[in-house]
Amino acid sequence: MDAWQIEPSGPLKGDVHVAGSKNAVTKHMVAALLADTPSKITNAPDVGDVGITANILRAIGLEVIIESDTITVVPTPQPNAHVPLEFSGLNRIPILLLGPLLHRAHEAFVPLVGGDQIGRRPVDFHVSALRQMGAEVEVQPDGITARIAGRLQGTRVVLPYPSVGATETVLLSSVLAEGRTVIHNAATEPEVVELALFLQRMGAQIALHPDRRFVIEGVASLSGANAHLQGDRLEAFSYLVAGLMTGGRVRVGGCNQDRLVTAINTLQCMGAHFDIDDTWISASADQLTPAAIHTDTHPGFMTDWQPPLIVLMTQAAGMSVLHETVYEDRLGYVEALKEMGGEIELFDTCLGGPACRFHDSSAVHSAVVRGKSKLQGADVTIPDVRAGFSSVIAAAAAEGSSTLQGIHHLERGYNQPFSTLESLGLRLSRG
Repeated sequence: MDAWQIEPSGPLKGDVHVAGSKNAVTKHMVAALLADTPSKITNAPDVGDVGITANILRAIGLEVIIESDTITVVPTPQPNAHVPLEFSGLNRIPILLLGPLLHRAHEAFVPLVGGDQIGRRPVDFHVSALRQMGAEVEVQPDGITARIAGRLQGTRVVLPYPSVGATETVLLSSVLAEGRTVIHNAATEPEVVELALFLQRMGAQIALHPDRRFVIEGVASLSGANAHLQGDRLEAFSYLVAGLMTGGRVRVGGCNQDRLVTAINTLQCMGAHFDIDDTWISASADQLTPAAIHTDTHPGFMTDWQPPLIVLMTQAAGMSVLHETVYEDRLGYVEALKEMGGEIELFDTCLGGPACRFHDSSAVHSAVVRGKSKLQGADVTIPDVRAGFSSVIAAAAAEGSSTLQGIHHLERGYNQPFSTLESLGLRLSRG
């Protein structure tokens, strides 16, 4: 059943121990294809994207074993170079397979990418980098075909924007390439660095420089490795906000403070009080105050944190501003919040921060939120993972029951959200 019924039940309180990062686990699974021996990933989250990625890898000939929070990937020296079309539009993993398949099979076909509809995430950066490395790449209506004679060649890649996906593509493609690859203006999000560290454990030679520059010296082969995933900072932030939104206090474990430093500071600026030690992070607030925030690449305020933040802003006494600078279409979920009583206005200008790359476009990428709003229960259709959890937070603080349709989006990206929210005191049922 793809819907939840939510009955507000007062402040959410309790402990949540988050699992490994959803944005890291699938990339580690892809990296395992590059090795000659099996790899093991522990602290893996129970999310839909893991199952999708496992089925993709199985379809091209790998063995993937999932036991509780442990994933074992057994590579094959001769994988099927064609990712079936049935995986079109499910997530963004297929495009990351181009480089590894070129190394293993000297050719590849991957279907069109999918994932949350939060703005353009073009494949241009990926395709351009692979072409620079010597691959022949053709973008077709149903997917991307690539081939190579011999090995990919190291090169200098300058990314027009520090794209997480493009940085990961070049990392995965360059570790077995011939010669040196340098990525300029690379993404340095914790999940990207985590992938680089995993590749390093496999035998890759990777250096990270302070100026957003990765330097990779290609090697002849890689071996399987073991990795214990770091906690999901997106999930940790979401549950901290859920506690604040409902006047409760949620204590989050499993995610180190250094992965949340910008998020913690933002919530502090809005009036939250924190209790932090080496194991747990919790937040509470007597009264929330407004803020002006703009999203940015790491170490800025993460774009995935903004949907929960906007919901929280509806309960801050005054006018808050959110300026989205990473994806130009990430505010689509706001209409549902407005139907629940949120007072939010959207603008196509840059508010709450310096002019961004969307400043001369018609993209609606800024929001002004007036609080404190009295939210009402509603029937909401969830458009993507992060907006889905935001709808849950809003429903938990609203007056009256809510029905959330499209709950598969939420379960694709959050580790066992139904049982976790139940443990915090939220009354919900499937139906």
